[in-house]
Amino acid sequence: MGVLVNKDSRVVVQGFTGTEGTFHATQMIEYGTQVVGGVTPGKGGTTHLDRPVFNTVSDAVAQAGADVSIIFVPPAFAAAAIMEAADAGIKTIICITEGIPVQDMVVAKEYIKDKNCRLVGPNCPGVITADEAKVGIMPGFIFKKGNIGIVSKSGTLTYEAADQVVKAGLGVTTAIGIGGDPIIGTTTREAVELLMNDPETKGIIMIGEIGGGMEAEAAQWLKDNMRKPVVGFIAGQTAPPGRRMGHAGAIVGGSDDTAAAKMKIMRECGIHVVDSPADIGKTMAEVLN
Repeated sequence: MGVLVNKDSRVVVQGFTGTEGTFHATQMIEYGTQVVGGVTPGKGGTTHLDRPVFNTVSDAVAQAGADVSIIFVPPAFAAAAIMEAADAGIKTIICITEGIPVQDMVVAKEYIKDKNCRLVGPNCPGVITADEAKVGIMPGFIFKKGNIGIVSKSGTLTYEAADQVVKAGLGVTTAIGIGGDPIIGTTTREAVELLMNDPETKGIIMIGEIGGGMEAEAAQWLKDNMRKPVVGFIAGQTAPPGRRMGHAGAIVGGSDDTAAAKMKIMRECGIHVVDSPADIGKTMAEVLN
C-alpha cells in the first residue's frame, strides 16, 4: 500500500505537453502509474501520449477523476499551479519544479494550508510506492517492493539508499523526496510520521542535509515515537559555513545547521546514524534483524 501514492492513484500531469512533462509522464506510464491526463492551458480537448489534455486541473478532476497531481510547470508559474491544484480538490500535489521564487512559495504554502491537500516539494524528485506508482522523476527500476520507507532531501541519495536496501534483500515501501528548497510542503518530520504510521513499513531511512532545522525537529519527534528502527544520514559533512551547496536550502547558517550538529541530535534521539552513505543499507539490515 505505502503512503501518499499507490496503484489506485489517478495522476494528472501539470505542464503535460512540455519537454520535461512529456519525458517523465512517459516514464511514469511505463512504470505502471495511472496517468489519467494532463493540463496545458489552451490545449484542452487534444490528446498527448494517448491521454486527454485539459485546460484546467478542475476539468481533470471532474472528467478524469484525478486525485494526485505532479507539476512540471516553469518556475514563474509553478506556485500558481500548486494553488490551482489545491483549489481543484487534488489531495496529493507533488511539485518537481526547481527555482520557484521563495516569495511565491510563502504565498502558496499559506494559501493551501486550509485546503484538504498535501504538498510534496517543490524542487524534489517526487514520490514512488514500489511496484505500484511512480509520481516523480526517479529511475523506477531501482525501487523494488519491500518493507523500508525512505525520506530524503536529496534526490540522488534517495536512489542510492533504495538500491542498497534492495540489494540487502529488504526492498522499499514508499520513498518520499521532500525537496531541497527553503520552503517545502511536507517536512522531514511529517514524512517520517506518515511512514511510521504505515503498517507495511518496518524500518525508515531518513536522509537530510546541512541547513535548516528539519532533521532536528524530526529527531525530537522520533525520540517519543520510535516504533520502528530509523537509520539516518546527513549530507554535507565537509561543507564550509555560509556557502550554498547545490540546493537553495542547503547552507550552513549557524552552528546548529552543520552536519555534525544534526548527526549528534539524531544519535541522542535514538536514530542509527551512519557516517557514510555506503553504510545505509547494511545498517538497516543489521538493526532489523
